[in-house]
Amino acid sequence: MVLDGVHLLQSLLDCGSTPQTVVLSEPALEHAEIRPLLARLSGVETLLLSEALFGQLSELPSATGILALCPLPAAHALPHPHEQRIVLLDGVQDPGNVGSILRTAAAAGIDAVLLSPDCADPWSPKTLRAGMGAHFAVRVVAQADLLACLDHFKGNVVGTTLDAPANVYQTDLRGSLAWLFGAEGQGVRPALQARCTTRVRIPMPGKVESLNVAAAAAICLFEQLRQNLHP
Repeated sequence: MVLDGVHLLQSLLDCGSTPQTVVLSEPALEHAEIRPLLARLSGVETLLLSEALFGQLSELPSATGILALCPLPAAHALPHPHEQRIVLLDGVQDPGNVGSILRTAAAAGIDAVLLSPDCADPWSPKTLRAGMGAHFAVRVVAQADLLACLDHFKGNVVGTTLDAPANVYQTDLRGSLAWLFGAEGQGVRPALQARCTTRVRIPMPGKVESLNVAAAAAICLFEQLRQNLHP
């Protein structure tokens, strides 16, 4: 994967990992944010490019002049026994939504996010930028068999639907729990919906039919956090 920019590289280093290679533009050597990073990258292969050549590599409109090449993390494809709070994404294809959900999951203390094969690539540059470093604060599994994941998960499984009788704010979300979120158009596949132990809806008294999946996930995950903080 390619980490483009200062923030993503800082997040990688803060979690204790190290890139394989760092690529710099010549002007970046004088950048105030980059000099401290270079001190943390002693021993890492570093390539120095002209500003023009670096600009052909970076996708950022205002590149800071640094990017890092890293191997994709080896991920266990099933939930670990100690993972009590997980999120399963089914067919969420927008990279911005996937990155936002990963960021929310990391902030809310979720242990792992597992993505079906038809989700957006969590390690693509756009998803990484939307995640703002969250990829290194929560375990991320791409190409996951969600049905197999649920076979191994021992807690409750909660899905969101517009017509669910249960209100998310009136549902017990404490303890071991897996959330199922689907694409905005199709929602969660029937085979996965059938595995839900609970279905909840987000009350919307205003004149809006539905929420963006990333917004819905944020509401649900932080309600779960609230209940666990104040049981």
